[in-house]
Amino acid sequence: MSQIYEGMFLLDNDVVREGYEGAKALVTSALDKHGATLLSARRWDERRLAYPISGRRRATFLIAYYQIDGGEMPGLRREFDLSEKVLRYLFTSVDAVPEGEVELAQAEGDAAFTVPEPPDDDAPDPEPEPEEGEEGTSSEAATDGAEQASEEAPAPASEEATKDASPEAPEASEASESSESSESSESSEASEASEASEASEASEASESSEASESSEASESSASDESDETPEKQEA
Repeated sequence: MSQIYEGMFLLDNDVVREGYEGAKALVTSALDKHGATLLSARRWDERRLAYPISGRRRATFLIAYYQIDGGEMPGLRREFDLSEKVLRYLFTSVDAVPEGEVELAQAEGDAAFTVPEPPDDDAPDPEPEPEEGEEGTSSEAATDGAEQASEEAPAPASEEATKDASPEAPEASEASESSESSESSESSEASEASEASEASEASEASESSEASESSEASESSASDESDETPEKQEA
């Protein structure tokens, strides 16, 4: 029983550089060899691969729709498995050819149709160009979104804490001034007490020194009188 299939084929870009029609024929000839009826075949795109395949980082994608008997599918798969010029393939059964595919495939037969030469294997994919009338839309939308988010965003916790604490600020200031005044008074009293203590100690030290000197003088006088007494007795 025959079935319609969609086939996606990854062609080696080196083969495409040699000639797109020859690269395309690698697929169409294999389909014809295994009894498939070709419904459409066209270049889908040229892209960078998600990972290297057979040492290649880029490939040309060819999409084809064909009708084939189910018994021929194993042989067709083996045909592409052995091909070094078809890097990968994917077969998917479909109910019908998507609308517009036949017209796109027929456009490749036009004399004006050309296929751009594939870029170097390590070339990155070009960034898509914005459509007409859409330039700047993304930037403006981002700016408007940022402004709206800024207006709707709740105040940071630090600001809320500052606002909540602000009514109590005068009381805190008065308490701080009272505490400083009390500490200053205590410091002054401690300083006066320290000076009085030092003065008292100095006075006691002075009196003690005078008393000591007086005692020494008295002892010296008594010693002199004791020395003179024997002499008088001898006389």
